[in-house]
Amino acid sequence: MDNVDIKTYMQMVGREARAASHTMAKVDSSSKNKALTEIASSIRKNEKNLLAANKDDLEAAKAQGLDSALIDRLTLTSEGVTNMVEGLLQIASLADPVGEISDLNYRPSGIQVGKMRVPLGVIGIIYEARPNVTADAAGLCIKAGNAAILRGGSEAYNCNQAIAACVKEGLRISGLPETVIQVINTIDRDAVGELITMKEFVDVIVPRGGKGLIKRISDEACIPVIKHLDGVCHVYIDEGADLDKSIGIADNSKTQRYGTCNTMETLLVHEKMAREVLPPLCKIYLDKGVELRGDKSSCAIVKKMTQATEDDWRTEYLAPILSVRIVNSLDQALEHINLYGSHHTDSIVTEDYSRARRFLREVDSSSVMVNTSTRFADGFEYGLGAEIGISTDKIHARGPVGLEGLTSQKFIVFGNGQIRQ
Repeated sequence: MDNVDIKTYMQMVGREARAASHTMAKVDSSSKNKALTEIASSIRKNEKNLLAANKDDLEAAKAQGLDSALIDRLTLTSEGVTNMVEGLLQIASLADPVGEISDLNYRPSGIQVGKMRVPLGVIGIIYEARPNVTADAAGLCIKAGNAAILRGGSEAYNCNQAIAACVKEGLRISGLPETVIQVINTIDRDAVGELITMKEFVDVIVPRGGKGLIKRISDEACIPVIKHLDGVCHVYIDEGADLDKSIGIADNSKTQRYGTCNTMETLLVHEKMAREVLPPLCKIYLDKGVELRGDKSSCAIVKKMTQATEDDWRTEYLAPILSVRIVNSLDQALEHINLYGSHHTDSIVTEDYSRARRFLREVDSSSVMVNTSTRFADGFEYGLGAEIGISTDKIHARGPVGLEGLTSQKFIVFGNGQIRQ
């Protein structure tokens, strides 16, 4: 920042982003795809540098006593670098949504009215830990024709700056302005306050991180926010569900990773399945070190389970802790999910088509699943080419936000001299 105060620095970043967004609105698909492949190539060849920077971040995080869930999200491995590269290449392979015309119809006047998909403009993204977000966000914003201002958490500063260097190299080689993607180069928290109030430069804010961060952004932003606040996700094992499917899905939904927003936090089991499924499933959990908190009926079946409180049903643990409740019907499961859930991701394990359809229709969440793990609620897994975040709102974008969620639509009208009478 070279001794420039935060407000001046952020205003400069905002002006450069706005100018870059005008350039990006005119860039063709092949140029955007070249930028993505060049960024992917730069990340691949700089893997050692990225892992070394991440090691520095991890050592600092551990010295500060940051919790295990945050350390998990912060960790970048060789596999993680490969996933970043694959995500960028997948985005490059996707159809470009910008300029797509839909719903074109003739009106009685003779005019044709339709919609064209256009970039949002400048997107501000504020995130904690997860250094892969820097590459994912850059790739999606570039393909959707946007400029972006990225502000990663201080705990991932070194790795984020290393990835930012790769992004700049890819943009430079492909002939696009390096200011298309700007990663804020200060850990000063005031930078966030400036970013979320720069209405003249920023069109949308996307926060990714803990509940505290997202609540602050939602409360203080003067700009529209795409967000989810909690990830209280459920798996419901229905009456007559296949035992092997039930165990595999419930195990994976909880233990594949603990610190993610699509990890199951509450398991619901139909009373007719409880004595068959809970003993073997809970043994798996206990062997993996998962703390179990259940209702009275669950505790009666699994003796090593402690009594759950009302707060447990509403808690996103992001840790090896699981709440368990036995329900007497699909209706009670639906009631529980819609009362305590966060409208993020919920799954049913069932062999009954009608009950599966009811679950899909009546669960008010951004992702609703049948016979699969909640961990699939992810932009990369949905074929979106990674994601910018997950939205539980109902306006503009809902669920994993990929390319289409980073664009808007405008009405277009074709005429041939018509005038309104």
